[in-house]
Amino acid sequence: MTNLRVKPRLLIPLADGQLVSEKPVLLPFMAPRLQGDCWPDGRIEISVWGCGKIATLTFGGWRGPFTYAPNRVETDDGGLYVAQSAPALFLKGARLQTLVPSQRCAWWGSKGKREPVERLGERRIARTGWGVVIAEQRPGGIFLSAGASSEEAIKAFDLAQEDVIAEANAYVARCDEMPEASPLMRSMISQSLHAALSSIRQNEHGGFGGLAAGQAYSAPARTYYRDGYWTLQALLERAPDAVRSQIELLARGIQPDGEAPSGVILTGPAQAEEWEKVRRSHPQIKEEHLRPGDWWSDHFDSPLFFILTIGDYIRTTGDSSPLTVHWDKVIAIFDRYCGLDRAGNGLPVKPRHDRDWADNVFRHGYVSYDIGLWIGALDVIAAYSGTIDGNIAAKAAATAKKARASIDDVLLQAGGAYADYGEKHDFVEDHLTLDSLTLLRYRAVSAERARTVLAKVEAVLETRNNASQPYGDWGVMCAFPPFKRQKDTRSKSAFRYRYHNGSDWPYLSGLYAEQRLIHDLSDAEYPLLRWWETCLEEGWMGAVEYFAPPWGRGSLLQGWSSMPAMAALAHRHKLRPPLA
Repeated sequence: MTNLRVKPRLLIPLADGQLVSEKPVLLPFMAPRLQGDCWPDGRIEISVWGCGKIATLTFGGWRGPFTYAPNRVETDDGGLYVAQSAPALFLKGARLQTLVPSQRCAWWGSKGKREPVERLGERRIARTGWGVVIAEQRPGGIFLSAGASSEEAIKAFDLAQEDVIAEANAYVARCDEMPEASPLMRSMISQSLHAALSSIRQNEHGGFGGLAAGQAYSAPARTYYRDGYWTLQALLERAPDAVRSQIELLARGIQPDGEAPSGVILTGPAQAEEWEKVRRSHPQIKEEHLRPGDWWSDHFDSPLFFILTIGDYIRTTGDSSPLTVHWDKVIAIFDRYCGLDRAGNGLPVKPRHDRDWADNVFRHGYVSYDIGLWIGALDVIAAYSGTIDGNIAAKAAATAKKARASIDDVLLQAGGAYADYGEKHDFVEDHLTLDSLTLLRYRAVSAERARTVLAKVEAVLETRNNASQPYGDWGVMCAFPPFKRQKDTRSKSAFRYRYHNGSDWPYLSGLYAEQRLIHDLSDAEYPLLRWWETCLEEGWMGAVEYFAPPWGRGSLLQGWSSMPAMAALAHRHKLRPPLA
């Protein structure tokens, strides 16, 4: 594999899968309830799922070198350890300096009156209208807990600090699923799998609280159809009960006509009340979030992901009950997209709006990405609904056959790959995209055509092979060349190489690697690892959302960025020994 790193790594992978740095770098952490950001030189921000940011604590920082693992950093004189069974953590060897309650739960929240921090001996208590943080100085360090209420935060003190350390160490071991791999691959698997496992959240009563899209999505707390789908690929065999519960949460957002929002809001009562005030009082927010439980209503891909999630769950577990329970919703979705087939060719036509995963792009017409999802959803209905309604199963199978036969006519380009979107009588955005690989994942095209597409992706989207982009070897672009029509883009994607306009999205790099492995093509290690090398070079601790050289990165600890780990673990026998 070609390796043209242009700068040294700030984070060095170790043989045991951990990462070491001489300088302190930001560590995002996320457990079932507790989450936050830790700067090892002396600051930690504390949030709780469904509540938002509650407090900031400062402490006497540790000295390097710093050794990082999922939800853990260790040094010679201390470290951070995050519990799993309760919203608690332990800052070993740290001396408490300040504890300051937050005035807002999130940027959109109203500014609340800051209550004085209560002191009870060595314990300090920060209270807000939406949560509580308790920090206690002990001889060995700082024990900290948090919760939506004082009761939840106090209950976490039932854990001994030794229990917190043991739970943190056990979690690190749980994420270490490829110990035979090279340090680079092993560390990627550990951190990427951590992004999926830590996405499984709990509410304050201990029940399932949804799959978080990432650490930055707790205010308001919500779970997404698409982000959740790619995240749960790594959870189907590891946490099938969480997938089953996710289906139930997503079902809430499916409307009688088959429409669904980008995500379903799951926030706690105090934050829910605050968010509803914001939703009702801001015209633009109310226009996008049509119903109280919606996060960005009417997304074109969301209903299809609901069916795909059910299908993947049945395939993995053999339990078909979700299809039976939610059959009315599946039928509504099926009818909705059949109604968008204007030409009678089995293919739905997307209206011109920015509401699928490329939510900064006004895609319209035949969209390769959405058509791949549609055919995958049809196959689920055809394969599993025969015992419920044989006529619908047959209709879905016939529609899928017709759709597959129509794809080349509307989207195939001269070079053998598929256009992004458009209609021939109007406009076609014919650049190459990674998200068009949904056509391959759901076998919408032949294996021979799939290999042709993958060869084009290798030549055009792998930056090491594309001298037309100016930044050298830095990852796999999601699209190239940039969008032809400026009016089809907005916000971050209006800039070349930024966001949907060419950034590396690790979840899509994982999808690409998966398809190379499925089709027995060499060098899947490049999309599996190049994004991770960039993270190590830049000192980005954890699975990043997206990045590009001129623009920097998106969020850290992003759930769907577990796709590279999923692809590597599912096809580990096909990776080159030693494992990259």
